[in-house]
Amino acid sequence: MKKNIKSEKKSSDFTKAGIIGVISIAAVFFLLSSMPAFSDSSNIVPVASSNQNALPPEVPALRLDFGKQLAASSCDGVGSPVVNASQKIKNTVDSGEAGNYWAFDDFTRTIQVWKTNVPDEYCASVKYTGSFRGVAGQVSPGASGVLTGSEAGPIQGGYNATIKGTLLTAPLWNTNGGVGTTDYGCDINANCPGAINWVTQYFNSNYTFTYNWWGWIYRAGGKKTWVNASEGNSGDVL
Repeated sequence: MKKNIKSEKKSSDFTKAGIIGVISIAAVFFLLSSMPAFSDSSNIVPVASSNQNALPPEVPALRLDFGKQLAASSCDGVGSPVVNASQKIKNTVDSGEAGNYWAFDDFTRTIQVWKTNVPDEYCASVKYTGSFRGVAGQVSPGASGVLTGSEAGPIQGGYNATIKGTLLTAPLWNTNGGVGTTDYGCDINANCPGAINWVTQYFNSNYTFTYNWWGWIYRAGGKKTWVNASEGNSGDVL
């Protein structure tokens, strides 16, 4: 998910529009092309700090240690998580290095948030498990060719982030367990009328959100793998 917070690759996919993105031209293209394709609010696209809603053949280098990066130990949290929830997301959209949207995603997003020792600071570990389906005629995520529409497969990954702000006295979503299914209803231009920024369901509106690490891996079968991560992108689904 170039980063749209892959509409929280994020949304936060972070309010962001690639997170199964939250979210690239001229000088800005270079910066955004290395970010996740979806976002927390609509598709998968991270930014340094925000309080808005808003990945050729596989080789050994095409690996992503998201298990370590997204483990509870990656957060310097205190005690039990204040949020430990799971959300199902349908029909979000994913962007790639060429700046276009190339796939639709469905996934389960697991959201865990811990309080840190710093006043009004929280650490979030958000994991994605799901699938993508390419759109015929779109440039591939690694920009190596044009998709036929037959490209499809699993997605895994997520992000670690720091949130500075205060929790809602009465959260809009359950803080534990499932919070239901959200149909983003995205079109290929990243118009996502059903997108929801998960952060706003738990935090007051004056929060700030900063990605510490993010990464997703897409497997299209055989040796076709696309990695979209904060350390850099590699491969493709062609």
